[in-house]
Amino acid sequence: MHFKNSIISDDASLGKNIEIGPFCSIGSNVKIENNCKLHSHVNIDGDVEIGENTEIFPFCSIGTIPQDLKYRGEKTKVKIGSNCRIREYVTINLGTNGGGGTTSIGNNCLLMVGTHIAHDCKVGDNVIFANHSTLAGHVVIENNVVVGALSAIHQFSRIGEGAMIGGMSGVTADVVPYSTVMGNRAILSGLNIIGLKRREISKNEIAELRKVFKYIFYEKKQTLKYRINQTLKKEKKYKTIEKLLKFLLDNTKRSFCLPE
Repeated sequence: MHFKNSIISDDASLGKNIEIGPFCSIGSNVKIENNCKLHSHVNIDGDVEIGENTEIFPFCSIGTIPQDLKYRGEKTKVKIGSNCRIREYVTINLGTNGGGGTTSIGNNCLLMVGTHIAHDCKVGDNVIFANHSTLAGHVVIENNVVVGALSAIHQFSRIGEGAMIGGMSGVTADVVPYSTVMGNRAILSGLNIIGLKRREISKNEIAELRKVFKYIFYEKKQTLKYRINQTLKKEKKYKTIEKLLKFLLDNTKRSFCLPE
């Protein structure tokens, strides 16, 4: 059907109180939940689900095929959560069979102008991408991460919960939770203290996390693996420390961002 000079497939599933501006194109496998708003010139194609109260600004392209030469037209998805803000010129590609088939974005995320989310990326809740942030394929972004403007993240990298990526950074390794990294081939620059305080983490917990963080990443004696194992032997009464250690022990295809 046509709506305000837009083309919307009869097979698309639209919830209640949807606003669609002029010159949008909505494909047959698109599902948009209640109270969403699409400004003008938005293209949504492929198998795409968009959660409630999400707002999409002009010239976005969502659900188009991935920029992956291995893609052969398989049926894959994009899933976007509720209460997201997707600003102008954002691109979000479908997943691939080799990456699990789904590109996903959580709830309450802000994607600023020109953000690119490639195939099979997994983005958590409350994530902010500043202007022209770029994710290669298969990147995992955990909850409460901030990615600075003009930063690029290498394929298969993981960005841990509560981390902050400085602007104009090239991230080629895993970024541990609650940390800050920056630079061309980003290096670990410290703890994201401001982010921890904003999440109302107690002073005592921040102090204990700081001690563990300093020992694991800045102590020059023995190896990183040794220091992690030594920390595991101690009692861990705070969730942030447990999260940090779990991230370090999980399987990964990348190394870790470390201090210079």
